[in-house]
Amino acid sequence: MSKTNKIKTTKRKRPRKPTRPADPWGSSLGKLWDWDPDGANLLMRFALNPWNSGILPRREIELISLALHCACTSLDETGTRRHIRAALKAGATRDEILLVLKCGVGLAVHSCSLGAPILIEEMRTAGVGLSNVAKPETPACDAMRAIGQWNGAWDPFYELSPLWTDQFFAFGANIYRSGIFTPRFMELISIAFDASVTHMYAPGTRRHIRGALKAGATPEEIMTVLQLCVSMGVQACAKGVPILAEELKRG
Repeated sequence: MSKTNKIKTTKRKRPRKPTRPADPWGSSLGKLWDWDPDGANLLMRFALNPWNSGILPRREIELISLALHCACTSLDETGTRRHIRAALKAGATRDEILLVLKCGVGLAVHSCSLGAPILIEEMRTAGVGLSNVAKPETPACDAMRAIGQWNGAWDPFYELSPLWTDQFFAFGANIYRSGIFTPRFMELISIAFDASVTHMYAPGTRRHIRGALKAGATPEEIMTVLQLCVSMGVQACAKGVPILAEELKRG
């Protein structure tokens, strides 16, 4: 009897599904992991890098993330709630969170930073002058100058409307004088507001990067803030994928 040679066959192993890491976006990315685990894994590798790098402490990361979501240019209620909860868990205080929210209001002054110089230019072109009204006292603006926080970009709307400008900076000076955040962290928060994907205000970004370096922040810390701004792009999937799932189910 001849022996039959048996050929061993090995079963091909199916590629392992990437393990889903804990992430700030929670269940909103569940369907993305179901439909495209490899793509979701690649997305999370860069998106979670600021959380995992150890360059900034978790409390600061969550406060910066809160700034990106609560800003008047974003107004993302879901993200605001998520990062308030995470910031509290990481040890942030009520007053720290409240100050971030106030900063989110102050960002709106860039409407005047942009528009007031244009208004002055067009007034000159049209031959229109300012009304001859006595300028009021502006103690809040004087205080901002005294603490070195006055920005020359504010001069045009101060010239056009000194009383309103002083009322606004009475609010702004209170933020800067509170002492709740160190000068370093105040500048990092300000970078996040100005460099965010919903704002991208170059003059303010440059000014606060310069201020952060002067206050002792490292280039790595500043770059981590910019990376957090990029991580906000995950919202495109966090918002869109659940809607796609709902519409597919309806169809």
